[in-house]
Amino acid sequence: MIVYKAENKEDAGRIVGNILSAQIVTKPESVLGLATGSTPETAYERMVKLYEQGDVDYSKVKTVNLDEYKGLSGDDSRSYRFFMNEKLFNRVNIDKSNTYLPDGTESDSETACTDYDAIIEGLGGIDIQLLGLGCNGHIGFNEPAEYFSLSTQCVDLAESTISANSRFFSGADEVPRQAYTMGIGTIMRAERVLLMVTGENKRDILVRALNGEVTPRLPASILRFHKNLILVGDKDALGENF
Repeated sequence: MIVYKAENKEDAGRIVGNILSAQIVTKPESVLGLATGSTPETAYERMVKLYEQGDVDYSKVKTVNLDEYKGLSGDDSRSYRFFMNEKLFNRVNIDKSNTYLPDGTESDSETACTDYDAIIEGLGGIDIQLLGLGCNGHIGFNEPAEYFSLSTQCVDLAESTISANSRFFSGADEVPRQAYTMGIGTIMRAERVLLMVTGENKRDILVRALNGEVTPRLPASILRFHKNLILVGDKDALGENF
């Protein structure tokens, strides 16, 4: 595991944005695995800045996102497709037909999951997968469970996840109760995994994930077995533990 300790969230975003941008420079046709939520926003800002400076070309890049709410279309401002368009895709020269998320409008869960796995397989897998860390140890929307999921699945969101995400909605009652999420097996097959963690509130779960028991009850704990794990965290999240 490679560890980068940042001063704060903005500095962590700079490091993560630099790593993802370097991946594109090194391999212009890269397949990037991307994440949503408040944690990676500073990373996307850095990526946009490097693009605007003429340092990165997205014309051959393909992306796959971790997850999408079931029942939300990409036109819904609360969807992860909308988030990605606003934070990154609309601001760089990427071909949007090469950007993929699970289809939140597909009501048949089996079809949505099978289709998304086929897309990822058709791209040849993921070169580098960006992850955040949920307060209960989830990665993507892979919640604590009895087993590690191998492939894309439809999950019932934990109450802690619904509560955490309610800030993006008018209230907890508006948050969808289900989501499609890339499986942990797919995440673990990425060539590199880039885990971005910020804030003192994530310190305990991060220590448990990377230093404690490996268990599907704490999904992120499986990352200890990844061959190329990069951890980028601010000093509030890392403390003196890494």
